[in-house]
Amino acid sequence: MAADSQYAELARQISAIGALRRGLARTLPAECPSALAAVLSLLHRHGPMRISTLADLLAVDISVTSRHVAHAVDCGWVERLQDPGDRRSRILRLTADGRVMIDELARRTTEMFAKTLHNWSDDDLGQLNTLLARLRDSFGDGRSLLHPRDAVGSAAAQPAVEPRPPAR
Repeated sequence: MAADSQYAELARQISAIGALRRGLARTLPAECPSALAAVLSLLHRHGPMRISTLADLLAVDISVTSRHVAHAVDCGWVERLQDPGDRRSRILRLTADGRVMIDELARRTTEMFAKTLHNWSDDDLGQLNTLLARLRDSFGDGRSLLHPRDAVGSAAAQPAVEPRPPAR
C-alpha cells in the first residue's frame, strides 16, 4: 500500500488539473462552452438517452441538465424524440450538426494536446492514458462514493482536508 504522503501528493496533482480543464475550455468554440461540450460528448459516447440518465452521467441536477439540453436543442445539436416506451418522456439524440460539433471539439482538443505535449514520447502518453483510465475505473461512475450529505455523523461526513506535510 502506498504511503499517505503519496496519496497527499496525488490529491495535490489532481486539484491542479483545474488549470488543464480551463486550458481545454479555452480551445472550445465560443458557441459551445464546456458544459455543453460535456452534454454532446456523453450523447456521442453513450447514444440516445433520457434527460434523467444524462443528468446522472453529468452528476448535476436535472434542472441544470435541462438548461444545457435546451441550449443544445436551440443550437440544433440535439433533438428531443418521443420515448417509444413511455410517451410522456423524451429521448435525447445528437443531430447531424451535433456530430459535426463533436468532430470539431475532438479536432481542437487533439490539436491542443499535440501542441502542448509534443515532446512527450509515445510510451509516456500511453502510460498516462493507461494510468488515467485505471484511476477513473477505480472511482467508477462516482455515484458509488458516499457523498458527505448522505453520511450524517460518519467520518465521510467530515470535509475533505488535504493532509499537511510533516513538520521538520
